[in-house]
Amino acid sequence: MSRTTADLSTLGYRIRHFRTQSGLTLDDLGALSGLAGSQLSLIENGKREPKLSVLQSIAAALDVDLTDLLVSEPPNARAALEIELRTAQHSPLYTELGLPSVRPNKGMTNDALTALVGLHRELQRKATEAIATPEEARRANTELREWMRERDNYLPEIEELAEEKIRAAGHVRGAVTHRTVSIMAEQLGLDLIYVNDLPHSARSVTDLANGRIYLPPASIPGGHGLRSMALQAMAHRLLEHTRPTSYAAFLRQRLEINYFAACCLMPQQAAVAFLGQAKRERNLAVEDFRDAFGVTHEAAALRFTNLATHHLDMPLHFLRVSEDGSLAKGYENDGIPLPMDVTGAIEGQLVCRKWSARSAFERTNRTTELYQYTDTPAGTYWCATQTGATSAGEFSISVGVPFNQAKWFRGRETTTRAVSTCPDPSCCRRPSTTLAERWRDQAWPSARLHAHILSPLPSGTFPGVDDSEVYTFLERHSGG
Repeated sequence: MSRTTADLSTLGYRIRHFRTQSGLTLDDLGALSGLAGSQLSLIENGKREPKLSVLQSIAAALDVDLTDLLVSEPPNARAALEIELRTAQHSPLYTELGLPSVRPNKGMTNDALTALVGLHRELQRKATEAIATPEEARRANTELREWMRERDNYLPEIEELAEEKIRAAGHVRGAVTHRTVSIMAEQLGLDLIYVNDLPHSARSVTDLANGRIYLPPASIPGGHGLRSMALQAMAHRLLEHTRPTSYAAFLRQRLEINYFAACCLMPQQAAVAFLGQAKRERNLAVEDFRDAFGVTHEAAALRFTNLATHHLDMPLHFLRVSEDGSLAKGYENDGIPLPMDVTGAIEGQLVCRKWSARSAFERTNRTTELYQYTDTPAGTYWCATQTGATSAGEFSISVGVPFNQAKWFRGRETTTRAVSTCPDPSCCRRPSTTLAERWRDQAWPSARLHAHILSPLPSGTFPGVDDSEVYTFLERHSGG
């Protein structure tokens, strides 16, 4: 297996360390190991990857174990700095600057070397924290959605991990309690601490040094319960996440921790048994799934998308739509024509007014789900839509399936039906000729400018999080 530049540098420095410690020159070691001094020089400088047999000869000549040469740690602090400098100068971030490389020698002081390495670290930090463009974020999100679509929104490794941890905490049946979540945290060596002064930019904060997860004293708006937040924080540790180095990595980690939390709150074995029985009875309903596991309607709908195709042999779609008709979240593997821009992004695109995701807002009685069949250019779909509200406004949650799958759901007998020809603009986006002629020259609306249109994406390793606020918070609580 080929080694990285850093691995080869570390190997070279360890060989040099043991050679100089033994008082040997390159030629001396070459004579003892049967290698040319020039060949050894290339190995020590990390420019050639030696075969195992060569390493065994070098180890024997130096009278050390082979494992001593292969340890991944630099032999001393100076070597660590030199390796870091060499690696940094080989990175695309530096080479693109067109500046010469600096080769550390015996005459370079440790202070000078430390200063150079510090500059490279700061250069990397600045690049990492550069503001992501909206185009970059949308592209990363679209790629992640397509990646999940290829897997039918199902991640078996996380399913198995969650099932294992839930069982280890003693959970058997029913909704997962706060006590069960606390036990899971304890098994990871973490305590759940509820505080009133959590940083405004963070939903939770994990103190790795003291083994604590800080959470708010009550659920925050939007249906994000304390159980879910605690499980998400634990997921970072269980999934062995490292600090994200790109917006795409940050989004992938967010997806994985949300998936893990959902798997714990609606464990696969129990959830599949519940949904399978409901399908056999032709009485599938997201609201029943929601109530059985004590979660929000949106959480239940999203979890249904994880399990339906893999376990129920059912393609489907999920939509979260804002009151202005824009798509906030979406998933489909059933061919429904979701609105999207030229990049393939769906977020922020307007959903057809004829779809139940929007017509549900027009109902007077919103306490029950709206069931509707919709004819589209891609076929007929059945949907169940529930509305809700947050401080940011109203929203709708829809789960739908192709016509031939509606037979398994409660509400399939509905007579509510609509015809959508979107993306044809004459469907719902272009006003009728009569209205256009009457009002075209008589109307001058003042558009509502959403602040986020002009705002850049949050910067930082964890976008949107105020590091200063978080570190001050941890310092304040560290002695508690």
